[in-house]
Amino acid sequence: MTEKMIENRIKKLQAIEAQQKELDAAADAIRAELKADLEEKGLQELKTKNFIVRWKEIVSSRLDGKALKAALPDVYSQFCKASTTRRFSVA
Repeated sequence: MTEKMIENRIKKLQAIEAQQKELDAAADAIRAELKADLEEKGLQELKTKNFIVRWKEIVSSRLDGKALKAALPDVYSQFCKASTTRRFSVA
């Protein structure tokens, strides 16, 4: 690609990302309305003709890596594994 083509692609990407942020904000607002309605009604699940809406509390247990590293650094390093990722950014 030429530099001009790259510039145009980045501008198009930025425009799409801006639209995506607007759509995400609209979707989040609708989710918040639905959650508020369920809470107001004191429900965790609501069935309509076509949908089931759930707003449930989920409890999960996760390993606290920082606490383990502080308490037992040898055990932490024994079970710690490295991972590699790639990050794409435009500045």
